[in-house]
Amino acid sequence: MAKYITELKVSTNQSEEEEFSAEGFLKINVNLNKGAGGNSIYLWYKRGDCGAITRIQTTFIQGMDVGLIREGYTKIAKNLNAGAGGDHIYLWYFRGSTDYDTAIADIDVTADANAEASKFTHGWERVGGDLNRNVGGNWIHTWVKREKQTYICDVTATNGFGIDADNFKEGYIRMDEDVSRSAGGIYSFIWYRQTTDPKKGLHTLEISTTDDEYQQYQQRKLTLVPVNLNEGTCGNKVYLWSKRDKCFDPIKATAVLVNPGAKHPFQVAGVRVIKGNLNAGDESFPEFLCYHT
Repeated sequence: MAKYITELKVSTNQSEEEEFSAEGFLKINVNLNKGAGGNSIYLWYKRGDCGAITRIQTTFIQGMDVGLIREGYTKIAKNLNAGAGGDHIYLWYFRGSTDYDTAIADIDVTADANAEASKFTHGWERVGGDLNRNVGGNWIHTWVKREKQTYICDVTATNGFGIDADNFKEGYIRMDEDVSRSAGGIYSFIWYRQTTDPKKGLHTLEISTTDDEYQQYQQRKLTLVPVNLNEGTCGNKVYLWSKRDKCFDPIKATAVLVNPGAKHPFQVAGVRVIKGNLNAGDESFPEFLCYHT
């Protein structure tokens, strides 16, 4: 069998399904509009021995496109919310060659929190955001498994989109969930880079939402990401922190949980869900960062 995922397509009707099947694409049999009405939409992929896809992103507003276009990502021009209303969501992919790019060997889609928790603890990485964003229905997520085990080696964060292209160029993957969602502030995102060397991996992530927590993580010598993830809202100042500590196992995967039903299944599966609400102090979605070692 060919090693890598090398091509992706999205079907929005029966005619396209027949066309992609005839071209040798394989269908992931989870409707990306499940529970939301609208078109029956499916993700298709093809395998190959070269030209592996290494990064997948999603966009739900135009500002998210700019850095992807500049750095040569390929857009699949099919709205993943077609017929269901809500945000216009698009899938993008990239064949990278930086030290932080590792080939994608498998791809899948989940439509419930229990399936997500199982994937997360069995070597899969969640990419992009909720593909049913703002239309109700199931929480739909895309997952990849890489050629080799990877570890989170760097994290950063952004307010707005001004340095997105620089981050993509430097090998970062954007977690495409706005961490100040519905809070009325600036669009804010967490980013990470990966390594195949466990010695370079991070071992701890934390979120501070109060001055006391800020001082506590300073005293523990964690590294601050100096970006307020609640910038422009009436909520608390929220910061991301990280640390390398050889007493612990390196972090293999991280994700932002927006689905209120996901927190418990992830915790039961052994995932560490950080207690600090990324939207602390405002009335919007409670969101939580989690990671697995």
